Amino acid sequence: MAQKLQSGERLRPVDLARGHGLSTQAVRNYEEAGILPAADRTAHGYRTYTPLHAAALRAFLALLPGHGHRTAASIMRAVNESMPDEAFRLIDESHAQLLDDRRTLRAVERALRDLNLAEARVPGAGEMFIGPLAERLGLRPATLRKWESAGLVSPSRDPKTGYRVYAEADVRDARLAHQLRRGGYLLEQIAPLIAQVRAAGGLEPLEATLSAWRNRLSARGRAMLTGAAELEAYLRRRG
Repeated sequence: MAQKLQSGERLRPVDLARGHGLSTQAVRNYEEAGILPAADRTAHGYRTYTPLHAAALRAFLALLPGHGHRTAASIMRAVNESMPDEAFRLIDESHAQLLDDRRTLRAVERALRDLNLAEARVPGAGEMFIGPLAERLGLRPATLRKWESAGLVSPSRDPKTGYRVYAEADVRDARLAHQLRRGGYLLEQIAPLIAQVRAAGGLEPLEATLSAWRNRLSARGRAMLTGAAELEAYLRRRG
């Protein structure tokens, strides 16, 4: 736990690092990166810090979990360069990204729910050729070929005819891609989600992945609140 400091107290790098599990080199690196204000120097050239630097370090470390290192560092540099509006813009962008991630999660959950309902209505389709599958999904065969090029589906080939053959897993992937496309998602956004379904071994195991994803977003949102409180404390101390 960081100790309570008096306003005029002078601190060495080791004093600032202690209590945060940091090395003195990390503190010096943060100063050089503009995350901390420039330190004063003694007559012998040694750095000395103040409670203002301690507040800056607390703010940065609190911003890290919610915004990531790059954005948190940029926020602190903007504040230390007396550009608070730039810091607020960066914070707004992080919140917008979090909201977009939440929307993506909801879209995936909705697509999986619709897909499960569709599969409940249609018994296991087994292997299908491109024409029947396109007809079932209400698509053109050219769309399925485009999805194949984008890595959304990976049909095999009939050894005799060379026709595309979609196994049950391919039909599942095509259905999921169809649901997400209807939700307005781009192919490059869908591809990693399809990859997650394959890696999970299907839709049912993916539920745990989605639950973990949801928990991470909640933790990130809460971390942003903590970071905002520490940043506000630092801004007040800067005056």
